[in-house]
Amino acid sequence: MHAARGALGLGTGSHTKAKRPRLPGRPDYPRTGRRGWRRWVPSWRLALGSLLMFTATLATVVGIAYARTDIPKDLNAFATQQDTVYYWADGTPMARTGWVSRQEMPLSKIPDDVRWAVLAAENADFYSDHGISAQGITRALWRTVGDGDIQGGSTITQQYVKNVYLSQEQSFSRKFTEMLLAVKLDRHVSKDKILEEYLNTSWFGRGTYGLQRAAQAYYGKEVTQLNASEGAFLASLLKGASLYDPAINVRNRERAVERWEWTLDRMVSIGKLSPAERARYTTFPEPNPPHRPNNTGGQDGYLVQLAETYAKRAGHISDARFDLGGYQIYTTFEKPRMTALTRAVKDARDTLDPEQRKADRHVRFGAASVAPDGRILAVYGGPDFERQAFNESNAGTVPAGSAFTPFVYAAGLEHGISRKRNGPRTTVTPSTVYEGDDDIPIMTFEGPYWDRNGKMVKGQNDGNRSYGRISLHDAMAKAVNSPFLQLGMDTGLKQVRSTAEASGLLPSSFGPPVPAFSMGNSTPSAIRMADAYGMFAAHGMHTDPYSVRKITRNGEPVRLNLPQTKRAVRSAVADEVTASLTRPEWVGGASVATKAGTTEDDTARWYTGYNRDASTSVVVYRMDLTKSLAPLPLKGLGGDSATSKKLSSQIWKTYTEAVTK
Repeated sequence: MHAARGALGLGTGSHTKAKRPRLPGRPDYPRTGRRGWRRWVPSWRLALGSLLMFTATLATVVGIAYARTDIPKDLNAFATQQDTVYYWADGTPMARTGWVSRQEMPLSKIPDDVRWAVLAAENADFYSDHGISAQGITRALWRTVGDGDIQGGSTITQQYVKNVYLSQEQSFSRKFTEMLLAVKLDRHVSKDKILEEYLNTSWFGRGTYGLQRAAQAYYGKEVTQLNASEGAFLASLLKGASLYDPAINVRNRERAVERWEWTLDRMVSIGKLSPAERARYTTFPEPNPPHRPNNTGGQDGYLVQLAETYAKRAGHISDARFDLGGYQIYTTFEKPRMTALTRAVKDARDTLDPEQRKADRHVRFGAASVAPDGRILAVYGGPDFERQAFNESNAGTVPAGSAFTPFVYAAGLEHGISRKRNGPRTTVTPSTVYEGDDDIPIMTFEGPYWDRNGKMVKGQNDGNRSYGRISLHDAMAKAVNSPFLQLGMDTGLKQVRSTAEASGLLPSSFGPPVPAFSMGNSTPSAIRMADAYGMFAAHGMHTDPYSVRKITRNGEPVRLNLPQTKRAVRSAVADEVTASLTRPEWVGGASVATKAGTTEDDTARWYTGYNRDASTSVVVYRMDLTKSLAPLPLKGLGGDSATSKKLSSQIWKTYTEAVTK
């Protein structure tokens, strides 16, 4: 009996589970005969087989792609770099720029030290790799996974392929094609030829492509005259001239010096520069200042500068791409207006005598004329772009002064006022009455406003004149300041600022939120001031100023994001501001709205006027650019004559009369 039980497996306290049959050809996964987590651990046979299958599939895909990839016969269009042409608003040519044309330089004429400076910085294993670097690819993949972008890992061969055959698009497909082309190019073209083409087609900033032109642009010499130190600096530019050109900013110089030192040390470590030679290069080889664009002297240079900056931003064109040239840039600038504005400023400047009067030195004139729809029609940027690149029409360096008060008035009409904390807001109308006396205290919810120096802030009128109680309309018409200082506090400086910003003044130009904010402690440029006043002419609609209306490249249109028109204030508000500023038949028999602006410390004198065609703003100030951007007092300008005190209004009137004839 016991034997029978034993034979049947009964009564032994255990039993054997029958194995699940495995289908032929089906992997044993999850694994039979295993319990718990061990069932999910693949056998070494399964893991090895999967790896071999993946490798074989990948190799097949890459092999097919490699076989189907041909080296393009044509280089990108930048191999024949072109000039860029700027046009006036009427379509006639205005200026032509083209920094340099490429000049091919045989590798045999490039000094070994310069060649190896580039290799040390970019691809020390160039002569031994096969067009791509496994380590570099791994690093690029790691960055892509870790940082979410496509970057790094490119050999010189890959960089050359990207530069001359492919686009700068950041995508896996472009990177994969780049690697295939790099391997194929490496098999069919000699290393020296690849390096020669790379050095002749790479972008070095300042509009230069190739080492020869870079040597001329940065050091004023032929590439054959460069030494290892200069070559190490130029090699740094391959990482991005916008990051390493010292002429751009101080931080760039710090980066350039650090990269220059690293490159020279790297040359020593790979045996291409002896320690003794390295010891000779202890001083950073400062490059020359950049040259100015061609055909852009006089006022044209300021126009090109404005148009180029706007074209790059609105057209989404990189510096490197723009420097390839071939663009046709159609600007908004009107030549007759430019001629008239330049002549008006020159006439005003001729009344000064800087040799005899110290107060007549360092005088600057910023002026701009902008259409109500945002088109910049004309600017006066300075005496000559070749001598002074500082654009006085686009510089936010001097306070607006009382020229800011129309925006305070508009804010009060738009938002109303409140004279109790958290109290209801009261509607403001043109007939609302305010105190117009000189030297009256500025009130807050709690009482008079005291500044940080413990001084009570009071309203100041020009000439210390008092007007008694006066309507806001009359106060604006008569340029009475004290009511608007108080109106700004009653409306709320936050609301005043939002109205000024909606009108077109840049947030970066705004001054601190103290009572003086309503009296123009902000520093808008002449362009922005003209544009903001143009909002009133446009019945409350605002369009950011722009200088380019169309861009093409080799006849093909370039997508351009022009500014959108938005409502800044209600139409009735804008029209009331215009009504309060209108001077009947003041110029050319036509009604115009004008506003003068002065500052408490007399460092800026503004004059802005507009009609339905254009808004023009002129500012006269003094500034010694060799010392600082701090404005200097205007006291004594022109001998303090009545004429000199009205230079800004005279420029405006002379210009406006010329263009309205």
